[in-house]
Amino acid sequence: MAISAGDVKALRDQTGAGMMECKRALSDADGDVEKAIELLRERGLSKAGKRAGRATSEGAVAVAIAGARAGLVELGCETDFVAKTDAFLALAQSVADVVAANPSLDGPAAVGAAKLGDTTVADTIQQTIAKVGENIELKRAQGVDVGKGVTGGYVHMGGKLGVVVGLATDASGAAVEELAKDVAMHVAAADPSPIAVDRDGVDADVVERERRILTNQAKESGKPDAVVEKMVSGRINKFFAEHCLLEQAFVKDPDTTIGKLVAKVAKDVGADVAVASFVRFRIGEGGEATEG
Repeated sequence: MAISAGDVKALRDQTGAGMMECKRALSDADGDVEKAIELLRERGLSKAGKRAGRATSEGAVAVAIAGARAGLVELGCETDFVAKTDAFLALAQSVADVVAANPSLDGPAAVGAAKLGDTTVADTIQQTIAKVGENIELKRAQGVDVGKGVTGGYVHMGGKLGVVVGLATDASGAAVEELAKDVAMHVAAADPSPIAVDRDGVDADVVERERRILTNQAKESGKPDAVVEKMVSGRINKFFAEHCLLEQAFVKDPDTTIGKLVAKVAKDVGADVAVASFVRFRIGEGGEATEG
């Protein structure tokens, strides 16, 4: 049967496939649109399968905020060109939205099986692979749920780095929401990056390693043990100040710390406010949630 240009365009708009692929699918399906969509999906998945395994060193980080819940994902692709396309960025945001709505999902496999529209996240990724012509991989996904509180997010470097922060508080409104955003922005920009919310959150092995290194360095000075001990204590405190979020100087106002900023907002809103957790993803780096 004759296939009109309008039919081809409509199918292309619906599926994102190429004009010739749409025309061929409609012809093979005798004009049946639903069957043509099925054929395109089958062919798209077949093409996507051939692309699986290709390196996905580029990509984007997306953040979704939903009150006390949030989602952070790293979606990988092969080239920076595709990483900047509307189709890829929309996919990353859609997956982040799924994670924010279901923060208990544990890792890429669980997120991939989750519903996204009429299909799953994994199938939607496969369809986008067919559309953009590159391998796409959901590398990391992390949900945050503070229960009672607010979350805030920040995306930096054109989607190459993203942060989600959770604040535990009974307060609501612009002040605590702005605080969550400011703390997220700080985590993204801080150098060195925070490794824990406070001193209690720093892994004991990390502290012991630093103490051992600093002790050996101090002993080289040849000073008495009591002096060495004071030197090490001071340097350990400096280590905590540089690497614990609440002790870091706020990047927007170096005269205050994140801890003091949180305390000020808590006083302003008349309620307790605490940094419950933060998650920082950067393309190509490992990352995980840090809880207070």
